[in-house]
Amino acid sequence: MTTHGDAVGQAALSAEAAATRQPATVSKTGSADEKAQVSTMTDQDADHPDRTESAVSRQPHEDPGTAAPPPAPKPDSAPVPARPADLGEADALAAAEPPPGIKKLAEALGNLRSAIGGTAYPLVMPSAEEAQRVGAALVTQLDDYLLPRLARLDAPLLVVVGGSTGAGKSTLVNSLVRAPVSTAGVLRPTTRSPVLVSNPADLPWFQQGELLPGLVRTREPSNDAAALQIVSIPALGAGLAFLDAPDIDSVVDRNRKLAAQLLAAADLWLFVTTAARYADAVPWELLTTARLRGTVIALVLDRVPVEATAEIATHLQDMLNVRDLGTAPLFVLPETQLDAQGLIGEDVIRPLHDWFGRLAADADARAAVVRQTLDGALMSLNPAVAGLGDAADEQARAAKALGDRVTAAYRAGRQTMADGLRDGRLLRGEVLARWQEFVGTGEFLKTLESKVGQLRDRFVSALTGRPLPGRYLQAALESQLVTLLRAISADAAEQAYASWQAHPAGAALLDLDLQRPSADLPERADRMVRDWQQWVLGLVRAEGAGKRVVARGAAYAVNGAGLAVMIAVFTSTAFLPTGLEVAAGAGSAIAAQKVLEAIFGDQAIRTLATQAREDLLLRAGKLFDEEAARFTDRLAAVGLDQEPGARLRQAAADVETARTELALTGSAT
Repeated sequence: MTTHGDAVGQAALSAEAAATRQPATVSKTGSADEKAQVSTMTDQDADHPDRTESAVSRQPHEDPGTAAPPPAPKPDSAPVPARPADLGEADALAAAEPPPGIKKLAEALGNLRSAIGGTAYPLVMPSAEEAQRVGAALVTQLDDYLLPRLARLDAPLLVVVGGSTGAGKSTLVNSLVRAPVSTAGVLRPTTRSPVLVSNPADLPWFQQGELLPGLVRTREPSNDAAALQIVSIPALGAGLAFLDAPDIDSVVDRNRKLAAQLLAAADLWLFVTTAARYADAVPWELLTTARLRGTVIALVLDRVPVEATAEIATHLQDMLNVRDLGTAPLFVLPETQLDAQGLIGEDVIRPLHDWFGRLAADADARAAVVRQTLDGALMSLNPAVAGLGDAADEQARAAKALGDRVTAAYRAGRQTMADGLRDGRLLRGEVLARWQEFVGTGEFLKTLESKVGQLRDRFVSALTGRPLPGRYLQAALESQLVTLLRAISADAAEQAYASWQAHPAGAALLDLDLQRPSADLPERADRMVRDWQQWVLGLVRAEGAGKRVVARGAAYAVNGAGLAVMIAVFTSTAFLPTGLEVAAGAGSAIAAQKVLEAIFGDQAIRTLATQAREDLLLRAGKLFDEEAARFTDRLAAVGLDQEPGARLRQAAADVETARTELALTGSAT
């Protein structure tokens, strides 16, 4: 026959993200010659597992008009609320209080939705992009189908008509309802909105927007992909509606995504293909996904040359059998001419039309389809969410690895700082020269012993402009410490930068400024060292408050003693630089230590030096922490939760427990 198709689509969820199982209500046939059937067990069948009642039964290629719709579920399964006689009545739409099992499952689904929606995958990792895609698809499926369908098991059954470009979906829908309700055309890709066709009595359910809430309802044709055109056709029996979806293989990404979204909201998927395209890869991927999530499927093989009907239909049936889809009803439509309205002749479409007519008239059959599809979709959540949990755990591991690399880089800096205070490397160059000048010329002793010397030096300093004794030494100590702090910070920043650059998630968070220390580090280091020096002077002042020689020299003596304590911090292990510096500096340092011991006592001077060293290391550590925070703040900004994988798995486990207890299909499997 000659047909005209519509728009486009591809799966939003991969087969790997769905549950790897065949629904309990679908039995597999071994070959094209075996009877295909979709069945549910009755109470009597429960005692005889080998006996089933055919839900949809036919011999391959036989007249599909003999196919029967699915039967009712087991009487002891979750009850189906009685469907109002007329859903067009406003008060009929008020949902009754759901049974406890349904309420528990709805709450578990709500928690799962929150867990999925609240889990982010911001770090660039191999699993992140797929997890974002699957997570978004699951949230959409929960919003579009699972939650609203669970809330209204009695709502009309939605048949989503999907297939490849040019398969004739729109023409098929028009022919089934015997009216041109969905525009067909030859141009690709089409951009019009999907069309939903229902009986007037069912309009309130579809118009109120609980199902597919993200699509704006409209009564007029639209080119807006976010719109859903709703058409009322009295000729279509109440209880069943058709939704003409975009092409699943469209070149337009938006159309493919919309088609996948609509297929995920289907109670029954009517897949339409042609004699020329039935072996295309994309449709089979979607068919496999639909089977894995338990969606009830029927197929239409369209535009089949009469002389090739048996050969093509047999080959397609074999392909279905291989993929565990042999139980799906298959309707074969020959090539034919369309009538004046662009519809397939009634004699050609009648078997399919009658099959859907019987399904619409049988509330039990509709309920069986809804429950099977809903139960399959619920069962597929657990493995899909497990994949999200693995991806979330990978995010957490990556974040920890990046944090550990920064910690290691700046921990090494702390160790370098501590080593620098122990091994005497700071008592070199300018510091050593100024210390020798301060001690070797007797200035140190004079500051401690002579108040007259203090007054004399202040007078000379005022006349000449030269600093007071010890100021050169204090400046040299400050400069040496700042230089060490800057060098350590530079090395740590470079190490942290390189370690992040080697990690896929870290490289995406970097910018060039992180490769070097903060621009204001020199000023902060200067301030830190000056604050430490003042703290040491305060420590000496407090310790020497009762010492006569310090009290006599007041602040002048405290300054000299404080400088000596700082030098002691730099030579804590008495290991001084080698070579000539040892000969020049060792005697001076020992002399200073002896003088301090004479003033404060042996134990006191060791305590002063230890306290000063520890305080310096503490201040330096805080400075390094501030530098490391430039990296760790970027990690914190991505907003990763603690143990997100465990939260997802628990939410999915709660859904599975509630699903099993509810037993929608009459089986707890």
